[in-house]
Amino acid sequence: MPSKSDLLRLIPKVDDLINNEKITEAAQSMCRQVVLESIREQVDETRKKILLMEESETAELDVGRLVDEIIARALGKNEMSLKRVINATGVILHTNLGRAPLNAGVKDAVWEIAENYSTLEYSIGTGSRGSRYDHVQGLIAKLAGAEAAFAVNNNAAAVLLVLSTLAKGCKVAVSRGELVEIGGSFRVPEIMEQSGARLVEVGSTNKTRISDYRKAMEEGDVGALLKVHTSNYKIVGFTEEVELAELVKLGEEYGIPVIHDLGSGALIDLGKYGISGEPTVQESMLSGADVVCFSGDKLLGGPQAGIIAGKKSLIDKMKKNPLTRAFRIDKLSLAALEATLRLYLDPDSAVSSIPVLSMMTMPIETIEARSATLCSLLAGKLQNCDVFVEDGHSQVGGGAMPLQNLPSKIVNIKPAKLTVQELETRLRGSKPPVIARIHKDHVCLDVRTMRDEDFPLVASAFEEALGKIWE
Repeated sequence: MPSKSDLLRLIPKVDDLINNEKITEAAQSMCRQVVLESIREQVDETRKKILLMEESETAELDVGRLVDEIIARALGKNEMSLKRVINATGVILHTNLGRAPLNAGVKDAVWEIAENYSTLEYSIGTGSRGSRYDHVQGLIAKLAGAEAAFAVNNNAAAVLLVLSTLAKGCKVAVSRGELVEIGGSFRVPEIMEQSGARLVEVGSTNKTRISDYRKAMEEGDVGALLKVHTSNYKIVGFTEEVELAELVKLGEEYGIPVIHDLGSGALIDLGKYGISGEPTVQESMLSGADVVCFSGDKLLGGPQAGIIAGKKSLIDKMKKNPLTRAFRIDKLSLAALEATLRLYLDPDSAVSSIPVLSMMTMPIETIEARSATLCSLLAGKLQNCDVFVEDGHSQVGGGAMPLQNLPSKIVNIKPAKLTVQELETRLRGSKPPVIARIHKDHVCLDVRTMRDEDFPLVASAFEEALGKIWE
């Protein structure tokens, strides 16, 4: 049995390993410094393992395995941390997975701007400085039915900018039932505090009347009335809320602007597709709101952005606010937003071409056929697995339509020789990672949030995840 000293002497030198044929071949597309770093780290780990061995333990130094571990470590260091995944969860706007996937054609618009100089803040017509907001403000205004509009980097920034501009140092009246947490522990009251506005809670959690707002107005120093769309929860039962149009009348009576934080930002009436309960941006504008703000990467189906639409005089004030520069949208998001908005110029085409809308409105017959295809593919490749389709539900997600369950068909897989928890873990380690759900001791795949071209990749991920237990 070799001693610790013998094993330590068998560890190849760094110079020998860097010139190893297998490592040299694998390292052709990698930074030499990363490869060297990986060699040193792996050698150090190997040395520590040997030193920590009990004297009674038997061990050998497998140089071939050491080389493979070095290559795997180097490849891991070269991988992007931010990477694509296959979303098989059925949650369309999955916040942790990047929310809205973009239309395939949008990437051409983004890459055109990314690899070239652009007219970001340059006017070709005048040959002088332009405004980055000019690229989308006309489109947004047209689609929303507003006098003016512009975009910032997300909706929380939009709300903060609106309040800072219109109500800094003043009170802002909000229903207690609308003091939402928007995710990541960020809450409307905290955003209001940062804006310099002072929150005035009116009504109760479940019931707020126009008289509650009026009482706040009569107490004075109210700079704005804020209505927040409760897009990520619903209060049901013994409830009452003030409609936006009624709040607008009160605002007009006192000469106070009414702000509607719409959040999810639907530009198309989804009710005609059987998906009800989500107000559109156009409806908010028609109700008379002075300012409406909403997200770009939720129901609009574009990149992360905060969009502000409303009266031109108020929008112009916001553009002059120093916070606007801190919150300004970058050129790649701007390109993606403009390309997405242009798809809405043909609403019928938008529903089929914008992935979020296409997924939401996908007919159950289409889902059933696609589920059968994936089920057949998996059943034909996987041994010792129970594979079948059953009824289930998808979710909109992303803080939108919390009560809306979309009927779906779920592909269920249960391996005979592996726990579903271990299978799900292995799927996350595949390339690309497959993100699935576990329900009733089965790994569940919802094709609503998958593309047809994902199916072979998913099948390969399952084969790789289960391959070791069949050997």
